[in-house]
Amino acid sequence: MKKFTGSLMTAFLLFVFMPASVTAATEPIATTASATTATVESAEASALLARLAEIKAMDKSNMSFSEKRKLRKETRAIKGELKALGGGVYLSAGAIIIIVLLLILLL
Repeated sequence: MKKFTGSLMTAFLLFVFMPASVTAATEPIATTASATTATVESAEASALLARLAEIKAMDKSNMSFSEKRKLRKETRAIKGELKALGGGVYLSAGAIIIIVLLLILLL
C-alpha cells in the first residue's frame, strides 16, 4: 500500500508540474527588458556600452593575437563592471522550488 501511495503522489506531482513547462509564454516578458534598460541608464554604464559597441564594430582580421587577447580581456572586464552596476539577486526556478518545498516541510 505504501508503494502505491508513493507512486500515486509521484504521478500527481509530475502531472502538476508538467503543464508549467508546456504552457510557458512564447513572448518575452516586457518587464525584464524595461528593468534592464532602467539599470543601464547611468552615464558610466552608457560609456561602457559605447566602448563595447566600438570593440564589436572593430575589424579584428588584421590584428595580432596579443591585441585580440587584450580586447577580449577588456570586454570581459567591461561586462563584469556592467553586472556590478546592475546589481540585483537572481534565483533560478530550481532554487525557488527548493525554497518553497523547504518552507512547506518546515512549517
